[in-house]
Amino acid sequence: MAGEKEKTEMPASPLRIGRISYLNLYPIFRGLEKTVEDAGRYRFLYGHPALVNRRLRKGDVDASPSSSIVYLKSPADFSLIEGHSISCFGPIRSIYLFSRLPLTEFRGGTIGVTNQTETSAALLKIVLKKFLGMNFKARVTGLPAARALQTYGACLAIGDEAMIAGKQMVKKGQTGSTFVYDLGLIWKEKTGLPFVFALWIARKDSVAQNKKAFRGFRRDLERAKQYALAHLEEASKETPLKGLAPEDVLRYWRGISYGLDPMEKKGLALFRKYAKELDLL
Repeated sequence: MAGEKEKTEMPASPLRIGRISYLNLYPIFRGLEKTVEDAGRYRFLYGHPALVNRRLRKGDVDASPSSSIVYLKSPADFSLIEGHSISCFGPIRSIYLFSRLPLTEFRGGTIGVTNQTETSAALLKIVLKKFLGMNFKARVTGLPAARALQTYGACLAIGDEAMIAGKQMVKKGQTGSTFVYDLGLIWKEKTGLPFVFALWIARKDSVAQNKKAFRGFRRDLERAKQYALAHLEEASKETPLKGLAPEDVLRYWRGISYGLDPMEKKGLALFRKYAKELDLL
């Protein structure tokens, strides 16, 4: 009728996606930028892994690539986005334990653990306590790797910082007085399985409220992954992390699995088992 306001459907709010700026996820987010036609579908909230985890738990983001231990702790709260992860089968080259002593001599000491991680901190405890029978004290710290190493004698570093520090120090496991251990490699040697550092997960309440939007996001994320894997060499020439040559970046990405296959799920199940045994869940 004349004079009546036409009813219009309100546009859906953009999904809030946690965005970790580390090099490991650069190909995936680059893929989203290249393949999603409607950029307004998503709003990205940046942060390091532990910060994105907190935002996801609080409900400030709807979905994100989050530390795998977040999902293992609260599977009732989160939906797993199948087919996506950050995993490795061998060295990960961005999760390093730096120590001024060989691990065989580092018993009962204190390790500075970066405040940017949850999964890698749990993996460190499994590696040292379960695999090597070592007791140690962990101190969460925001210190850079070099200062944490000097302060505590050993430190756990992750992500881009670990890659740069590792490039400077890694030479067959030892450079001068610093010993370098890749936790992904140790896990593979001890278990024969891949390790899953991160999973793409979504809040179940967000999924229930935005079913159509999440169906679209799953399609977009899969397309982004396929685009990313087909364009790794091209992306590496953009050198998103200063201090690494394109060939180093490409080697790093090719050592990562962005999928989630049965072997990776088996590795994730073993991580859950060990984490429960050490009361980490």
